[in-house]
Amino acid sequence: MRAAIERAREGICDGQTPFGACVVKGGRIISCEHNSVWADKDPIAHAEVNAIREACRKLGTIDLSGCVIYSTTEPCPMCFSAIHWAGIGRIVYGAPIAQARRAGFRELSISNRQMKSLGKSGIRVEGGFMEEGCESLFSEWKSAGGKPY
Repeated sequence: MRAAIERAREGICDGQTPFGACVVKGGRIISCEHNSVWADKDPIAHAEVNAIREACRKLGTIDLSGCVIYSTTEPCPMCFSAIHWAGIGRIVYGAPIAQARRAGFRELSISNRQMKSLGKSGIRVEGGFMEEGCESLFSEWKSAGGKPY
């Protein structure tokens, strides 16, 4: 999670939104990315999607079974679905999705636990990991003049 937080900070410095994610396999970081929505002019260039794309490229597969994704904020429904489709078995996140909504992002009020239940997904969801450090990214981003998309 520390690497995801640092990557989110790099994104903030690059004028992006305050989100970071790392895909880990066997205790080794495969990819660690931040949101690049503004830079790429791509509304789906979320940190989790970027990290999944890079992990697939590096591993040469679309099957990320055996991987864990660490995300500074609870993944949105789109990202949860991408994680599910990639076969990632565990999500570890810091700040709840409601925190992103409070910061002004247009998050849907559907938690990962709800997505898991409704979709009957086997993904393990663990929230609140290093939550304070992850939530601080929102104030760092606002202090840097960030605005939600």
